[in-house]
Amino acid sequence: MNILFLSLGSMDNIETQGIYSDLMRQFRDHGHDVYIMYAREKRLGKPTEYTMENGVHLLKVKIGNITQNHLLEKGISTLMIEHQFLKAIKTYLSHIIFDLVIYSTPPVTFEKVIRYIKKRDNAKTYLLLKDIFPQNAVDLNMLHKSSPIYHYFRMKEKKLYRTSDVIGCMSQANVDFIKTHNPQLSPAILEICPNSITPLTMQKDEDKINSIRNKYNIPSDRPIFLYGGNLGKPQAIDFLLQCIETNQSNDQAFFIIVGTGTEFDKIAAYFERKRPPNAKLIRELPKGEYELLANACDVGLIFLHHRFTIPNFPSRILSYMQASIPVLAATDEHTDIGQVLEQGHFGLWSSSANIEEFNEKMGQLTNPLIRKEMGRNARKYLEENFTARHSYEIIMNHFE
Repeated sequence: MNILFLSLGSMDNIETQGIYSDLMRQFRDHGHDVYIMYAREKRLGKPTEYTMENGVHLLKVKIGNITQNHLLEKGISTLMIEHQFLKAIKTYLSHIIFDLVIYSTPPVTFEKVIRYIKKRDNAKTYLLLKDIFPQNAVDLNMLHKSSPIYHYFRMKEKKLYRTSDVIGCMSQANVDFIKTHNPQLSPAILEICPNSITPLTMQKDEDKINSIRNKYNIPSDRPIFLYGGNLGKPQAIDFLLQCIETNQSNDQAFFIIVGTGTEFDKIAAYFERKRPPNAKLIRELPKGEYELLANACDVGLIFLHHRFTIPNFPSRILSYMQASIPVLAATDEHTDIGQVLEQGHFGLWSSSANIEEFNEKMGQLTNPLIRKEMGRNARKYLEENFTARHSYEIIMNHFE
């Protein structure tokens, strides 16, 4: 089959690990012709370009700047994306008949592109639902339901769902949310297609672990609690800092925060002002280096803002599971990530509005025997439920 995958995120190298690159490799390795369209921001100074690399076709579409810029430019650039992707398809891919179009949220603004291919080629369309927008922005008081902007994006969201033949949700809570808030959709088009990767083999080599800890001046005499990923408003940064603050005298825990995002400077200012003895802040690392660091830590952390009404299921959990370490999640009460952790016996959950509960759960994970058992369970659960092969088979089930 000819597969078209649409993404805003860069996919320059399909051989690197990631939830989308791993899935696309599954399609390539099973004999399908894979075409990947992704955005290339104007700031890079490169034109739209069509290449063949590592056995897949890459169409890199020049768009405006949608990151690291002011709101007006981001808004205009976002509104232009559909037109720019459509133009690129008509210029470079007019001769290809696609059997399947796969795309993810964000954004919700690919609907015209997907509808064009669906009508032109009679293609099947599959949405990987990774984000429920604009409701997530409402939850964080970034949009109001009375605003024209909200109604515009809600309209685009509904159109995207209607254009999709199948919507693959990250978890059962995602499925239930979409059913409840979009009653016009047939429940038959909703299914669970979780975040997934092709797991790397991670050996717990003490020499390598000590080497990484020495490299980053990480203590070797206490459990290391790692948070890696985006550092923005959705990640409950104030609660994260409260966790560090209330554990400054706790000699049984050390926090490592790795990432970047809109709230990084706020965290950096806290570290500069408070100089917490129990924590270290590291700006975003290359993927391979981060995985080595994760393998040298003891517990993975998930933070989500307590105001969320949409059920998020962050993909960063996969790196922790790959490294065979338990997960401690502090989130809102609408996501079912806590249920998955506790039912799979590979982690613990607390509300991100309850610091006492978080500290109590963290205290349980200072026990090395509990961590070891949960770590084994994490890797086992990953291999049995969250591999790219599983996601590929879920999607391909609609063609067999």
